[in-house]
Amino acid sequence: MPVRKTFPVVALWLLLTQTVFAQDVGDAARPAALSGVTIEQRLNTQLPLDTEFHDEYGQPVRLARYFGKRPVILALVYYECPMLCTQILNGVVRTAKAMTLTPGQDYDVLVISFDAKETPAQALAKKTTYMKDYGHPETAGGWHFLTGDTFAIDRVTNAVGFRYKWDPEIAAFAHASAVYVLTPEGRLSKYFYGISYSPTDMRFGLVEASHNKIGSAVDQLLLFCYHFDPHTAKYTGLVVSMVRAAAAATVLLLGGFVFMMLRREKRQKHARPE
Repeated sequence: MPVRKTFPVVALWLLLTQTVFAQDVGDAARPAALSGVTIEQRLNTQLPLDTEFHDEYGQPVRLARYFGKRPVILALVYYECPMLCTQILNGVVRTAKAMTLTPGQDYDVLVISFDAKETPAQALAKKTTYMKDYGHPETAGGWHFLTGDTFAIDRVTNAVGFRYKWDPEIAAFAHASAVYVLTPEGRLSKYFYGISYSPTDMRFGLVEASHNKIGSAVDQLLLFCYHFDPHTAKYTGLVVSMVRAAAAATVLLLGGFVFMMLRREKRQKHARPE
């Protein structure tokens, strides 16, 4: 099959099945080109903060530079990706626009290329594009685009459970799509799958990852009312569900009580002499 026809098929399959990949289904359910491509959840795993990369200006940096103060949204992409990576970064920017939290103040965005051939110049070009899209140049210090060698890339991708492969037939990487929320200490806190990330869920994820040090008092109160479903990557209304269950139980109890009282009254009526 020609490359121009093969790539859209593979990309579409990735878009439709990224959640399935994250749940680690068998390779038999996937095209041969996607065998071994998955995202394994490794919650609470420590990111190797001593790993060295180059920032978008070509300066050597360690990951520890971007941790210690704020939670971090991590995106693993490659800058010359013809489709899926662009959609991931578009999703991050859309979510950032919709949140009232500020990059560089409340959280950081860390983008790492998993293509060891890419350069800081490509990283800077990508950052310039997305800073223009975001529309707040004053937050540039909160957005970081890195490149590194194979050793550095492998340490990060192994830590987060990101499995990808090079497909020579289409001359592109096959990979699933997700972004990750890490604590200020660099531990994996949340996985958000796909290419569109709910601003509400992302905000809750960042507030929780920061150990409730960011966000409003309302955010922190609402976290008590929600729990995170790792399979759907969404917060669900735990308290609401509990209230509904309690209401249903109350209705059943009242119904049973009324039924028993009616039966008792009927027995007493039949037992009373004419």
